[in-house]
Amino acid sequence: MLTLTQLDKRYPNGTLALSGLTLSIPAGEILAIVGGSGCGKSTLLRLIAGLDAPSRGRIALDGAPIAEPHPDVAVVFQEPRLMPWLSIEDNVGFGIRALPAADYRARVEQALERVGLLDRRAHWPRELSGGQAQRVALARALVRRPRVLLLDEPFSALDALTRAGLQDHLLELWAYDRPTLILVTHDIEEALVLADRVVVMQPDPGRIRLDLPLPLARPRDRLDGELLGWKTRLLTELGAAARPLPRDEAFPAVAI
Repeated sequence: MLTLTQLDKRYPNGTLALSGLTLSIPAGEILAIVGGSGCGKSTLLRLIAGLDAPSRGRIALDGAPIAEPHPDVAVVFQEPRLMPWLSIEDNVGFGIRALPAADYRARVEQALERVGLLDRRAHWPRELSGGQAQRVALARALVRRPRVLLLDEPFSALDALTRAGLQDHLLELWAYDRPTLILVTHDIEEALVLADRVVVMQPDPGRIRLDLPLPLARPRDRLDGELLGWKTRLLTELGAAARPLPRDEAFPAVAI
């Protein structure tokens, strides 16, 4: 269980990015976080990853606090961030170089096979398409076998067809070990296709407006009427969240 308790994040310039954010995420759940620009989505991921510290509150994984980068938490960013001087194989294995050689090779091969790029292991990042590069980034995160995988709009720079294919592939990869998966996205359809639960963020300061479990069976059809109905609901909530409100007005998390 990943728990976030009364998180505030205030930057040195005085900006309050997050206020009073409390959330519990069970092991193996896929949680999507949506909201307009400036509502603190990416800030929240950085706090969970241990890349930044909250101004107030606590983040814990099974009761143990997260205050710095954690071996059980991996991150996939919007850009693949591959190291151009390393081969695909070496990029994937970069974070597990301390393992014994046999374990290292086995893990890297397994990760590349799962993302369908074992035959590209000796290639260079510049030789890959955008979709292939992001699959390498997924393999690099998953090769560590994290308990929590954070994704910060990982498919937003891709064309619609590639993005849909990688969304489906992400679910296949998640099914192997079922880590807790937290996805930040602007794409409502992506949230509905992937997530067990969607949190809608309210900006200025960032806080939870709505905490919405999704009673949708998998696999999910993007053109299914029920999914489209949920899409309308979430778009309505996002529109309401974008309207300016008094700074002291709080939104409790509401489960529907």
